[in-house]
Amino acid sequence: MILESFPVGPLACNCTILGDEEAREAIVIDPGDEVSRIHRRLTELGLKLKQILVTHAHIDHVGGALKLKGLTGAPIFLNESDLPQLKMMEAQAAWLGVQTPETAPPDANLKDGQVVGLERYPAQVLHTPGHTQGSVCLHFVPLKLLIAGDTLFAGSIGRTDLPGGDFDQIIDSLHSRILALPDETRVLPGHGPATTVGEERNSNPFLQTQQ
Repeated sequence: MILESFPVGPLACNCTILGDEEAREAIVIDPGDEVSRIHRRLTELGLKLKQILVTHAHIDHVGGALKLKGLTGAPIFLNESDLPQLKMMEAQAAWLGVQTPETAPPDANLKDGQVVGLERYPAQVLHTPGHTQGSVCLHFVPLKLLIAGDTLFAGSIGRTDLPGGDFDQIIDSLHSRILALPDETRVLPGHGPATTVGEERNSNPFLQTQQ
């Protein structure tokens, strides 16, 4: 297995490449920016991109998806509840003072319970609204790995003060979906360092105060 996660763009969104070196196939999660770098790395690894998975439609996570699709032909998956966020891309860019990236509706909906990813490394989609209405996490059960988007961070949680955000909703998502996972589950958040479900269960102040 190939697993590489690295920050891209001005907000340092963690973009993840997960590849199967035997099948020579890969998925990319949250290609928010620096698409040439992502594409170059796929080429260096000799991997064909099969899917582009976007945890939510904030500019720093989805901004490079359409460009990456143009380079690779891979379909884009995004939960349809975040289509309003895509329509706000010009406003999102204005908040950051950056150029508006080209976007388009996804090729497929990331539905709760759906299985995506690679044949040898499948992921189950967990719909975890709260940061946005269409936020999802990707649970790679055999790998004991969760790609959490901006729902959960090491020591914190996703902000809920932007359009589509809901604090009570994200707390419910965290308790009902993420804290239901085994403590040893490794968590790769949308920003910042990796953590585990157990570490966050025991020390994350947002989760402690709600128990």
